[in-house]
Amino acid sequence: MLDILVYEEKQQAVEDTGACMEYLLQHKLLETLCTLGKAQYPPGMSQQVLLFFSKLLSQVQKPLLQLVNVYRPVQKLICLCALPGSQTEKEEAQFLLVVCSRVKQDPHTLRYVLQLPDQPVSSTLSSDQSESSMQASSRGTDPPLPCGPIQSESCLLRALLGLTKSQSTSVCLKAHESLLLLCGLQAGFSGELLSTHTQLGELLAVRLQDLYSLLPMEDAAELQSWPHTPWSSQFSHLSTDPSSQSVGHMINFFCWLDFLDHLMRQAPQVLSVKLAVCVHQLWLVELLQPQLLDTCEQVVLGSTSVLCATVRLVQSSSLLDQLVHFLLRSDAAQPLLRRCDHISDQISMVSLCLVEELLQKPHRDVLDVLVLSFLHTQSYLSPPASAQEERQTESGEDSEDPEDDPFFSDSLTFSDSPHPPPPPPPGPQTADDVINSFLCLVPVQVRSSQLLQEGGYETYVHDAHTLVTECQALSLSWDWPLTPPPLSLSSGKDSASFFEGHLLKVLFDRLGRLLEQPYELNLQLTAVLSRLSAFSHPLLHEYLLNPYIHLSQSSRSLFSVLIRVMGELMQRIQQVSNLSERLLNTRRALLGLPHDPGLDHLTLLKGVIVLEEFCKELAAIAFVKLPQDQD
Repeated sequence: MLDILVYEEKQQAVEDTGACMEYLLQHKLLETLCTLGKAQYPPGMSQQVLLFFSKLLSQVQKPLLQLVNVYRPVQKLICLCALPGSQTEKEEAQFLLVVCSRVKQDPHTLRYVLQLPDQPVSSTLSSDQSESSMQASSRGTDPPLPCGPIQSESCLLRALLGLTKSQSTSVCLKAHESLLLLCGLQAGFSGELLSTHTQLGELLAVRLQDLYSLLPMEDAAELQSWPHTPWSSQFSHLSTDPSSQSVGHMINFFCWLDFLDHLMRQAPQVLSVKLAVCVHQLWLVELLQPQLLDTCEQVVLGSTSVLCATVRLVQSSSLLDQLVHFLLRSDAAQPLLRRCDHISDQISMVSLCLVEELLQKPHRDVLDVLVLSFLHTQSYLSPPASAQEERQTESGEDSEDPEDDPFFSDSLTFSDSPHPPPPPPPGPQTADDVINSFLCLVPVQVRSSQLLQEGGYETYVHDAHTLVTECQALSLSWDWPLTPPPLSLSSGKDSASFFEGHLLKVLFDRLGRLLEQPYELNLQLTAVLSRLSAFSHPLLHEYLLNPYIHLSQSSRSLFSVLIRVMGELMQRIQQVSNLSERLLNTRRALLGLPHDPGLDHLTLLKGVIVLEEFCKELAAIAFVKLPQDQD
């Protein structure tokens, strides 16, 4: 019968319907086949019916799915797919793939295969509209179906979601490909149909929930560093080995996440946004947020690790919007930032990693909400000299000089260093002034890089250039100003209420304790600060990389925090004998070179080395960002 129909079509013009096809439609042979397949009469009939429908829809070129005597049996057959205990998954997956392929060719047939509920046609139809409806019925086609805001769990979507769980690689792959075909339809109404009239978003997000619940949260480090896993790669990792069960759960979750991300990038905007909103609500808010706010450290560590990997891996703009909204504006936002300074070093590490991943995403809100919204008033600056002197004259107060601070006078002594931090030079500062200010922060007696013939800040210039280029590429479309706003006479009046923001607060607090923190934590902390410093916004540059700004009372900057750390350093090194030798030995150990074992003051010595390298890195970033003198 199939051969006859295909042969007949080849003999006819495209717009003509042959006698055999007319007979098949008028006598509802497809309905009969569907009934026999459902009844399994004779045994094995369902497999043959699925094969026939697949071949009919793929080999006959004439559009068929808009014909009522075709799409109704197709609908019935779809509802028989992916049922529990099915023995015909292979044929079902092929049939559904063919159906979705035909829908891609004729997007207007989407409403038929989705089985959206019909709504009665208005009784106020014009005579022309009524006549066209009657003509459509006589041809075996349906008139256009007005779609209302009714959501239905389509048999097609249910079947495809069910087949994505199949143990058969080919079946699972075809189910994924079918979903991509449906969601990739670019016809104007397709995205609206799928987003408004089906539960596609909810079904996909619930699957993400289920896979997330199977993750081994005790493997937090592996979850956090999980590499990009293309969704199709899962079919080469199917294994029944019990020892790989936890790895299999991670593969399944991250492959499904990649599939959703890929799907949202291909889908029409209205559908992409709907899917992302469903992931936000059903996974991030309902499942992940309670775990992030849990009192159990293991739960917090595992959930934050997954979130960190998710931010790194997501590329869809719709899903990134929802992630950023969740991380910056939900109930979990402040706890996540505060955990950068958590009592658990592991939680602090993963929280800092999460911040660093966020800073690498092309989303303007990240810096606006975390940093720039707190700096835009420039309340960290002291007012211009004339206004400041006038107020001091009126109040009888003297200006505050850092040298009068007992902390600096008692603990910060550079008398043994031939290169003390220079005072602010008169007039505009050059790039060399800024670079030297950071380099000279480190007293010569605690410098150790030259003991291993390591270079100065020049060794960081290449990496700094790469970092600055990355940050500039991210912010290129954000219309940032080129220079800071002019400082008005009223600047500094609100200095008492200046708050650097939750992020910079925890970063500066952590930096102030750099000499007593684990080496790995310090590396992650300085990586975040370096990335922030590499951005080209003038306020960020001023606040983080300008050593010569006049800070208002009770305000601090990156440079002022580093000065205080140096003051504490000068006190602590008095307790370390053979300082240069110990620093050299520690540096050799960090580089994996032969060294003498020693545990005394190890955290302090590693902190000193991180501090020296961080100052060189900041100098290199300033070198790349600032215009250089021609000589």
